[in-house]
Amino acid sequence: MSPYQAFFTNRPTEEIAKDLLGRELSYQSPAGRVAGLIVETEAYLGEQDSASHAYNGRRTNYSEALYGAPGTIYVYQIRAHYCFDVVVQDQEEPQGILIRSLEPTEGLELMEERRHQVGVNLTNGPGKVGQALGLVDRHLDGQPLETAPLSIDLTKRRAPQSIGVSSRVGVNQRGSHGNAPLRFFVDHNPYVSKMLKRDSDLVNHGWGD
Repeated sequence: MSPYQAFFTNRPTEEIAKDLLGRELSYQSPAGRVAGLIVETEAYLGEQDSASHAYNGRRTNYSEALYGAPGTIYVYQIRAHYCFDVVVQDQEEPQGILIRSLEPTEGLELMEERRHQVGVNLTNGPGKVGQALGLVDRHLDGQPLETAPLSIDLTKRRAPQSIGVSSRVGVNQRGSHGNAPLRFFVDHNPYVSKMLKRDSDLVNHGWGD
């Protein structure tokens, strides 16, 4: 296991999900490079998690990447949009972290062209993130972040002033883990999904530095 892969295992998935906040995710797409700081994540805890694609040991060809090595990309489609998780924990332990929202840092014009939007609506949700990055299929599914054109820079991190915690968005609330506090976000960052304008820090975006 490489040092890069080791970041994604040997500690609770919730801790990894919080540690991803403030790290830059980038995609070297065919049309150009786009990037943004991760501002919102959700943890999915594998076979015992009622909201997980691996709940109760469910395993299909579609979700096989979830069982891969730590740091593997798991791409899946929700309606017309593509979303992705970062696979965490050891191989055969199907836990993942959904990248829900980004604060753009590079390739803004390209993101706006793809989304036909400007401002926070560019990337304040997982389907929006996929569209802004230019994910139009599942060809990155199963690839390692460490060497794929879609990657996360683990060498530096912008520190949130505080981290918000809530239940996840859009999961079955009647499931055993439906209300579990497994959504993490940069508190008061305007690019976080469901963040009201009156609660947004429009000057510092919730960063502590």
